[in-house]
Amino acid sequence: MGRADEFAGITDGLSVDVEDYFQVEAFAHRVPRSQWPAFPSRVRQNTERVLRLLERNRCRATFFVLGWVAEREPSLLRDIVQSGHEIACHSHLHRRVHTLSPLEFREDVMRARDAIEDAAGVAVAGFRAPTFSITRQSLWALEILAELGFTYDSSIFPVRHDLYGIPDAPRGIHQRQLATGQTIWEIPPSTVQLAGQNLPAVGGGYLRVLPMSFTRWAIRSIHRRERRPVMIYFHPWELDPGQPRLQAGWKSHIRHYTGLRKMEGRLDEILAQGRFQPLLELLQQVEQPAMQARAGK
Repeated sequence: MGRADEFAGITDGLSVDVEDYFQVEAFAHRVPRSQWPAFPSRVRQNTERVLRLLERNRCRATFFVLGWVAEREPSLLRDIVQSGHEIACHSHLHRRVHTLSPLEFREDVMRARDAIEDAAGVAVAGFRAPTFSITRQSLWALEILAELGFTYDSSIFPVRHDLYGIPDAPRGIHQRQLATGQTIWEIPPSTVQLAGQNLPAVGGGYLRVLPMSFTRWAIRSIHRRERRPVMIYFHPWELDPGQPRLQAGWKSHIRHYTGLRKMEGRLDEILAQGRFQPLLELLQQVEQPAMQARAGK
C-alpha cells in the first residue's frame, strides 16, 4: 500500500478509546461495575504499548478516556498529553447513553470530565459515548454535551447495528443545530458506501475481523472518490492477545477476541503509510473554512 496511492495526501483522524478489557460492552452483563476493582488491570501497559506504536509511526491521536481510569491512573493521562496527544472524554462508567436518564448522563459526564481534566491538566473538548450509543432515542445527549461546553462529539455511527447506529446520519464531519439553539460538531467513525449501504470500516473490531484487502479498498474509496479523511479508532486491549479470557456468549466472544494477534501489525501497516492527527485538530481544519464562508455571506 503506497502513500501516494492510498492516502492521496490527505491527513486522517486517529482516536483511541481508553478502557480496560473487562469494561467493554461485550462483558457488561457478566462483569458488574462494582467488581471492576477485583480484576487485574492491564490498561496502563496496553496504553503504553499504543503510545509506542504511535511514536514509531510518528502519529498523534485523540485518547477518549474513561473517568474511572483517570481516577486510578492519573500519571498515564499526563504521559499521553506529554507525548503530544489530545485527551477527551469517554464517560465515567462506560454505560450506554440510552440506558441512562438525562440527569444520570449529565452527572456521569461531569464526573468523568472533572477526573480527566484534573489528571491530565488540560481542558477536554471532545466526547465519545460508550458503544457509540447516541442513537435516535438518545439525541438529547448532544444538548447536554453542548450545555457542558463540549466542542465536538464522536458517538453517532451512520450504520445499522444491533447495539448502535443511525443509518441515515451524515457520514462526514458536520455541525448539528440543536433544539436549544446551540450547536455541536459531530465527527462520525468512517463508513464506506457499497450498493447503497453504509459499511463500517477501519476501526475496532471491523479492522480486526474484516480482511485487510477490504480495509485497503475502503481507505482508497474514502480518499479518492469522496476526498475526505478516514477516521480510525481502536482500543488498547485490542493490542493485547494475552489478556485474560472472560466468559461470554458466542457473539460477544467473536467480537472481542477475533484478530487480537493481527491488530498491531495491521495498525502498523496503515499508520506507516499515512498522516494522522487528533480529532480536534482535524475539526479545526474543517471549521475554519466553514466560518470563513459564513463570514463572507
